[in-house]
Amino acid sequence: MRIRALVAVVGLLLTTVTVNAFAVTQVKSVRLWRAPDNTRLVFDLSGPVQHSVFTLTAPDRLVIDINGATLAAPLSVSTSNTPITSVRSAQRTPTDLRVVIDLSKSVTPKSFTLAPNAQYGNRLVVDLFDSEADAAPSAPTPPVATTPAVPVTPAQPAIKLTPVPNGKRDIVIAIDAGHGGEDPGASGSRGQHEKDIVLQIAKELQRQINTEKGFRAELTRTGDYFIPLRKRTEIARKKGADLFISIHADAAPSTAAFGASVFALSDRGATSETARWLADSENRSDLIGGAGNVSLDDKDRMLAGVLLDLSMTASLSSSLNVGQKVLGNIGRVTSLHKRRVEQAGFMVLKSPDIPSILVETGFISNANEASKLATASHQQALARSIHSGVRQFFQQNPPPGTYVAWLRDSGKIAQGPREHTVRPGETLAMIAVRYQVSVASVRSTNNLKTDELKVGQQLDIPSTALAAQQ
Repeated sequence: MRIRALVAVVGLLLTTVTVNAFAVTQVKSVRLWRAPDNTRLVFDLSGPVQHSVFTLTAPDRLVIDINGATLAAPLSVSTSNTPITSVRSAQRTPTDLRVVIDLSKSVTPKSFTLAPNAQYGNRLVVDLFDSEADAAPSAPTPPVATTPAVPVTPAQPAIKLTPVPNGKRDIVIAIDAGHGGEDPGASGSRGQHEKDIVLQIAKELQRQINTEKGFRAELTRTGDYFIPLRKRTEIARKKGADLFISIHADAAPSTAAFGASVFALSDRGATSETARWLADSENRSDLIGGAGNVSLDDKDRMLAGVLLDLSMTASLSSSLNVGQKVLGNIGRVTSLHKRRVEQAGFMVLKSPDIPSILVETGFISNANEASKLATASHQQALARSIHSGVRQFFQQNPPPGTYVAWLRDSGKIAQGPREHTVRPGETLAMIAVRYQVSVASVRSTNNLKTDELKVGQQLDIPSTALAAQQ
């Protein structure tokens, strides 16, 4: 009897363990990000799951079946500005969960699971892509290569130039705020996220550049959503970028690390252990965000290879040139981590036809720098220094057919100091007279709310010709 009872207990335990094994994974929460052409849902899981998705019409719905899972808490998420009208869920069986996404219009779904990493546990990612008719129309400009170009596929849409002064086109700067959405980037001790700080800096840099006639800045992302690294350079190319600037605020194993850096692409690997570590962590962000496998190079024909090599060489030379100018100006407003442009294998810098730099604005892992990076005044100063370096580069190397090239060829770009440190007794009017520019142009360039100045304050002085146009 005792043996039979023991067998029965063991059998009951095994049955319980078997059932629980299938129900062990819990759907803990759901998060949502809206991008210009898609909506991303991320379900946080306590373990791995199997899943399937399918769509229904009349009305439009998306059904997500998650096998081997239960719901830990009600799914609650804000769906404003998305095609999602509501999110419902129910247990089909004790171990199978069904989630129904009610939609206001049809979408194309794509789903995949992600394994745990340093920031997250298991996740189920569901991307809802808008139909082409619903996607927000972009305002593309013709791709203009500043270096020897790689052959472009003929599927480029017909596009029209935006009118600019004297019939000359703008110089286009693509500004890339690193990370976003599911990928927060590095984090500070007080909960600051790199993705938020760099977006603020990128928007300020765009604002400053767009106040200057002959230049136009475009953002690769305008909100909190994820963009795969390769797509960032594709966006820049579609916007006809003459320069690509990726903005970051990284972390290091040592909280004592501090200072800003500027990187260009290295064709032989990283130039220092710090550069190698940073490059690896940035390139891993595609795994964090779930971009999947990305083809790094599909041009294996001999001619394409030669053109690519020529283009990359010229682009890298320009990248190092503009990078050094940006670094020199950044050094006037904050400490530098290295006083030369570093080189590393950042994926976002691997555009063969667009000079590209990556600006590490500081270490968010350093408490003092994290606090500074979160302030509007420091963000404005960083943006102003990057803007100054970009302006200096293009005034010396304007792409043919641009308004700035016309100014240079006409002798209308005044050379001289580009920055001024306020001295005791100086007023804004005195400084404007000294550099033969208007008070309004100095005020606008530096985003000054009043004419009050502080001793030691750094002012960016616009060129005479450009100031006259403001």
